[in-house]
Amino acid sequence: MPIFDNHGRPIEYVRLAVTDRCNLRCFYCMPAEGITYVARQSLLSYEEMERLLKIMASMGIRKVRITGGEPFVRRDLVPFLYRIHAIEGIEQVNLTTNGVLTGKYIPDLVQMGLHSVNLSCDTLNRERFFKITRRDELPKVRACLDQLLESGIKTKINAVVMAGKNTEDLLDLVEYTRHHPVTVRFIEEMPFNGTGDHYAKLEWNHKKILSHIREHHPRIMALPFENGATAINYQIPGFKGKVGIIAAFTRTFCGSCNRIRMTATGTLKTCLYDDGVLDLRTLLRDGSDDTAIELALKRAFGSRAKDGYEAEKARKSKGKVSESMSTIGG
Repeated sequence: MPIFDNHGRPIEYVRLAVTDRCNLRCFYCMPAEGITYVARQSLLSYEEMERLLKIMASMGIRKVRITGGEPFVRRDLVPFLYRIHAIEGIEQVNLTTNGVLTGKYIPDLVQMGLHSVNLSCDTLNRERFFKITRRDELPKVRACLDQLLESGIKTKINAVVMAGKNTEDLLDLVEYTRHHPVTVRFIEEMPFNGTGDHYAKLEWNHKKILSHIREHHPRIMALPFENGATAINYQIPGFKGKVGIIAAFTRTFCGSCNRIRMTATGTLKTCLYDDGVLDLRTLLRDGSDDTAIELALKRAFGSRAKDGYEAEKARKSKGKVSESMSTIGG
């Protein structure tokens, strides 16, 4: 049975960052010089992460998504993934990756029964990919995508929509779904770029993204909304794949949010926009038993923000978002 937060929403899904490090330098995630990474001893060990997941599974968590940074930057990730699959109560293990290092591990992902992969790829144009990521790695990402589709692993492409950077590529990504059984999800750009800079108004919000697609595909139709989902999915008649739009900045999906985040340093986030509500690493390392950790988690779930706006307003930094997405779990 799931545990419920103070707004009656079930908590069933945890996004676990295994590292804050990344091999790309996407400008919407971090500055060109990168971010100051935490010391390795400050990261949770795999054993600590596994212990927390076992506690959370006993409380009703059924779905785990491994994120980063880039997960495969951390050594020995695959054995850890196998161990997660063996945790009683965990029904789905999923992975978010940029695909640069992922290809050689796909046979293992198939063997362990990985449920799905979200592949971060903002454009299929090599020149614009380089400008966005500051790395010339699109051929490796495309090869990974081909392997994932051949393997049969359920695959989604996550593309952040950025004015003046990749909006001319949206239709190419939509077109990719014509012949491939993949969901391309367009995500509103968020302010987690590691600089603290905000924009007063988001130009390419979910409404404009859909309007742009609909101009060229007027028969696109919305699919039934899945409770707890972040994306509204659409189908274009005759296309093998689907298109999704995530209002990550507008935050229209908070009312059914069933997910929490755990950073690589053990900070619990009950909302993407909060700045951490519980220091799990200290609990793990000060000798707290599983019962004490479970009680601390229940207290955190019982005082969860109603939505992303409330969470952002309550930040200790007085509402100013300054961290990199790489540090909070993708």
